[in-house]
Amino acid sequence: MKIATWNINGVKARIDNVLAWLKEAQPDIACLQEIKSVTEAFPAGAFEDLGYNLAVHGQKGFNGVAILSKLPLDEVVEQLPGDDADEQARFVECVVSTENGALRVCCLYLPNGNPPDTEKYPYKLGWMDRLQARAEALLAAEETFVLAGDYNVIPEPEDCYAPNAWIDDALFKPETRAAYRRLVNLGLTDAVRACSTQAPLYTFWDYQAGAWQKNNGIRIDHLLLSPRAADRLRGAAIDRHVRAWEKPSDHVPVWIDLAA
Repeated sequence: MKIATWNINGVKARIDNVLAWLKEAQPDIACLQEIKSVTEAFPAGAFEDLGYNLAVHGQKGFNGVAILSKLPLDEVVEQLPGDDADEQARFVECVVSTENGALRVCCLYLPNGNPPDTEKYPYKLGWMDRLQARAEALLAAEETFVLAGDYNVIPEPEDCYAPNAWIDDALFKPETRAAYRRLVNLGLTDAVRACSTQAPLYTFWDYQAGAWQKNNGIRIDHLLLSPRAADRLRGAAIDRHVRAWEKPSDHVPVWIDLAA
């Protein structure tokens, strides 16, 4: 079973690329972030024509997440628990049935948090606390799950082309990385790092200053697996070539292969 995550940076602007990649990569489940569309305007038909069932949590102009699944969706949750007043569309999860039992897939678009001296950074850290609480609840229920998405977190110096340039950035601040470590230390597996110790492994290249051409990238898109999901992990990869397509997102797809 192939499960992917990709911040597409706008479904309207990137629809052709997304459809081309879906046809090429054939993921069973694809988690999309930053769709920048209200739910009602999301081009569901284009994806349904490829055999996907959809769970969409949209928002006008920015944010927004969606799960595309070739398996029927047994359950859908459209908000990260812990703050009923949070109106930002950054989370959706679903449950699908596989040969090895139920699998929960959580699609997340974690807040950027910049500038860190504004209210945006406490919101980011609070969101990470809520994500940890959700993971703790799923682990306590002994669920098999994948937390897939754009985390806006650079976990380690080797996940960044120039660590010194990111020291004061919300993606790399010590508090951010510590919150990410607390999440992983619950017993989760970083799928990409579990399958490769190669450095560098990047998933994002900025549009500015020739970042792609210079390979000045960072790794901020992650798939974290529960112990039961990690037991089924057969491989992981980054579809780096997609960044070279015409009108690309600044992120590229990352995917895992799980035993069905």
